[in-house]
Amino acid sequence: MTLGIDVGGTFTDVARWDGQRLTIAKTSTTPDQADGVVTGATRILADAPDPLLVHGTTVATNALLERRGARTALVTDAGMVDVVAIGRQDRPSLYDSFADRVEPLVPRSRRFALADRARVDEVSRPDAAELAELAASIADVAPEAVAVACLYPFLDPAREAAVAEALAGLGVPVSRSSMVANEFREFERTATTVLNAFLAPEVERYLSHLAARAADEGLPPHVLVMRSSGGLMGLDHAATLPVAALLSGPAGGVVASAALGAALGDDRLISFDMGGTSTDVCRIEGGVPEVAYERWIGGFPVRTPAVAVHTVGAGGGSVGWVDPGGALRVGPRSAGAHPGPAAYGRGGTEPTVTDANVVLGRLPGDLTLGDAVTLDADAARAALGRLGDVLGLDPMAVAEGMLEVVEATMERAIRAVSVEEGADPRPARLVAFGGAGGLHATALARRLEMAGVVIPPHAGVFSAVGLLLAPPREDVARSVAVGEGDAAALDRALDEVLAEARAGLAAMGPRPASAETVVDVRYRGQSHETPVPHLPGDGWDRLAERFHARHRERNGFARPEDPIEVVTVRAVATAPPAMTWDDLPTVEPRGPRDLGIRPVRIDGADREVPLVARRGLGPGERLVGPAVVVEGEATTLLAPGEVAVVHPSGALEVSW
Repeated sequence: MTLGIDVGGTFTDVARWDGQRLTIAKTSTTPDQADGVVTGATRILADAPDPLLVHGTTVATNALLERRGARTALVTDAGMVDVVAIGRQDRPSLYDSFADRVEPLVPRSRRFALADRARVDEVSRPDAAELAELAASIADVAPEAVAVACLYPFLDPAREAAVAEALAGLGVPVSRSSMVANEFREFERTATTVLNAFLAPEVERYLSHLAARAADEGLPPHVLVMRSSGGLMGLDHAATLPVAALLSGPAGGVVASAALGAALGDDRLISFDMGGTSTDVCRIEGGVPEVAYERWIGGFPVRTPAVAVHTVGAGGGSVGWVDPGGALRVGPRSAGAHPGPAAYGRGGTEPTVTDANVVLGRLPGDLTLGDAVTLDADAARAALGRLGDVLGLDPMAVAEGMLEVVEATMERAIRAVSVEEGADPRPARLVAFGGAGGLHATALARRLEMAGVVIPPHAGVFSAVGLLLAPPREDVARSVAVGEGDAAALDRALDEVLAEARAGLAAMGPRPASAETVVDVRYRGQSHETPVPHLPGDGWDRLAERFHARHRERNGFARPEDPIEVVTVRAVATAPPAMTWDDLPTVEPRGPRDLGIRPVRIDGADREVPLVARRGLGPGERLVGPAVVVEGEATTLLAPGEVAVVHPSGALEVSW
C-alpha cells in the first residue's frame, strides 16, 4: 500500500495504490502543511497495513521565496568570502539600471575564510589551532546553520570534512559543498551550499513535525520525499539535502506525464500543470523529461539535477487587478486556499481566474470541488463586478479579459520550454492537468499550433499519481578534468560515481534496478557544457560523436575538428517505483454520462453547452465540442470544433 500526497498552494492531492486499485482524494491545503497531509492520508487510508507515504512538498520552495530560512554562516578559502555577493557579470535585467541582484543569504559579517588559500595541486587540512579559532569566531555570530564551501572539494573533500568536524560542537546543521554540489564553478557551488544550509533547519522541522503528526494519528513513519530530479529520497536525506527538493511538487506531474505518453505511444509532449497558485510546464522529448543540472530559483543558482520545469504565477487562484496605467493584470499574487477565490465561499472577495471561469459558466456554479467546496456563482460575479467598476466593464467582459491575460502568461511559459530552447512545439501534444489545466489547454495548444491535447485520468490529482510512479533515486556528480582521448581516466571516474550512486540508493533500502551515467562535455576553452549520455567502455570516439550531434541540435552548429574535454561526470541509480502505468486497470464507465445543458460563454458568444460526467465515459467514446466535462478534481472545456476520444487508460485525447 502506497500513498502519494502532493501539497499545492490551494489543494492537497492524495492518491492511493493498493496493488490493484487506484483511489484518489483532494483536500484543502492547510496553513500547516502537515495537517493537510495527515487529513488527506487518514481520509483515504482506511485500515491498510503498514503503508508507505510518498510526499511532494513545497516547504523548501516557500521558505526560500519568503526568505524564511536559518541564520546562516559561510566558511570558505581565503580570498573567496565575497564570491556569493560578486556572482557573475550577468544582470537581472540588462537595460534596467534600477534592477539589483538579490541580497546574498549570508551577510559579510557572517562569512569566514580559512587562513591559507587552497591550491589545486595540494589540498591541505587546516591545523587544529586554526580550526578551534574558527569555531569560536563562528559561535560568536550565533548561526543556526553553517555552509562550508572550499575551492577544490571535488578533487579532495578532506579539507571541508575537517572544517565540518571542527564545527560539530556548535550543534547546528553543517552543509558541505562536496556533499551538496560536488562540481567546479565556485560561485554556483557556494551559492547552492549556502542555500542548502539556509533551508535545512526549516525543512528538518517540517519533516520531523510531519512524522510526529503521522504518529499521533496512528500512521506509519515510512515516508519518502520527491526529489526535484523526478525520483524519491528518504526522509533523513531530504532533511540534510533540502535543496534537492526545491521542485518536489512539480516533478511528480512531469513523471506522470512521461509515463502516460509512453502508454499512448507518444514521446513528444509538454506537461502543463495549472493549479491554484502557479502553472508549471516541462518539455518531454523521446519519452524522457528534460533535466537541467542548474536552475535559478528565487534569484539564486541551484546546482542540482531537476526536471526542467518553468513556473509562472498563473493559477486558478491568481488575482485580477488594475495597474497604475489602468491595464488589467492577473497574478502573480494568489488568493491561496484561505480565503481562496470568492467562489469558494470562505470569505474571499478578490476576483480570481477561478471566479472568471465560474462567471463564464465554464465551471458550473453548483459544482463541488475537492473536500466539499461548493461554488458560489453570486460571490464570483460580485468580485468581478467590483473590478469591473474600476475598469468600466461588466463582470462578463472582466472575466473574458482575465482569461485572455492569464492565457497570454501561460503561452509565454510554454514558449519558454520549447521555442526559446530551439524545440518546435507543433509536433508535440500538451498534457494538461491540475484542477484548472483542462479549462485552458486547448486554447493554448491551438495558439501554438500544437498537435493536440491530452487530459489524463485523475487530472486534478495527477502530480500525486506521479509520486506513485516515481522510482527511488540517487543522483551523484563530480567535476573532473579529462582531456581529449583519455578514455581510461573517464571510465575510472564513471565507475566511481556509479558505485557511489548505487551505494547511496542501497542505503535507502531498495536494491538498485538500473543505473546510467551522463558526462558534461565542451569544446576546449568553451564556457558552457553539454550533457551527453555515456557509459564506461563506450569509448572516446563514441562520446565525441554524441557530443557533436547534441551540440549541433542545441546550438545550431558543431566543430568536429576541435578538441573536446569532459568536466563533470554524473550517475543516477534507480529502483522500481510503487507502480507503473501498465498496472492501472482499463477505465470503465460508472454512472450517468449526461448531466444536462448549461449556458457557457465561449469565444465571446453565449452557447447552450452539454455538461458531461467524466466518470460516465468509456473507452472509445467520442465527444464533440462544445462541451464541459466535469469530475470532482478537475474540469475540461471543449470548444466548438474540438473532438475528444477516450483512451483505454481514461485519458481524453483532444484534436481539432
